Amino acid sequence: MIRQIRRAAMVALLAVAGLSPEMVGAHGKVELEDDVCVRRLGGSMVHLSAYQPQWAPKTEYCTEIPDEGDTFLVIDLIDPKLRAVPIGVQIIKASSAAPKDEEGQTIAYWKPASHPDGVVRGEANLEKGLYKLVVTAEGLSPSYYILRVQQVDYSQFGRKAMGPIVVLLVLAVIVYEFSKTGRLRNWWASRRT
Repeated sequence: MIRQIRRAAMVALLAVAGLSPEMVGAHGKVELEDDVCVRRLGGSMVHLSAYQPQWAPKTEYCTEIPDEGDTFLVIDLIDPKLRAVPIGVQIIKASSAAPKDEEGQTIAYWKPASHPDGVVRGEANLEKGLYKLVVTAEGLSPSYYILRVQQVDYSQFGRKAMGPIVVLLVLAVIVYEFSKTGRLRNWWASRRT
């Protein structure tokens, strides 16, 4: 019986350790192909980073931007072939019903230019809402990002809630396993009499 409880506790601890948000690799520790900030521009890859130094000087964002205001956008041209191609960027305030549409108010436009250093830089003042960032390259199909500014980040909410949920589930399993033992039944019967 004690062995079963120990085994259940070890399995529960391993499950908690494996599912813990801290154990999952952060944005910077994923493979390039799995990075949510990487898009294909034609057959080449680009990486988006957004910064808001007035709120968090050293924090890098991607498509979930937590605050309104001046936002510095940096697009890294991963493929060296893109450095000689004129790259343009357009930021469109999207309607919440159809953020992928081309219609909407253009917030910022950076004229196509070549970027020998491999970095496209720009700044935009973003208000709360949805935006479509369109990256175009001469002769290649465009790529786009949907930016959410000061919107609820359900993925972050889920990561924060995962720890307490896993702890509750582990406790429920331990209580259940312990309730199946004769010792708990005997203790409960002695308390009732």
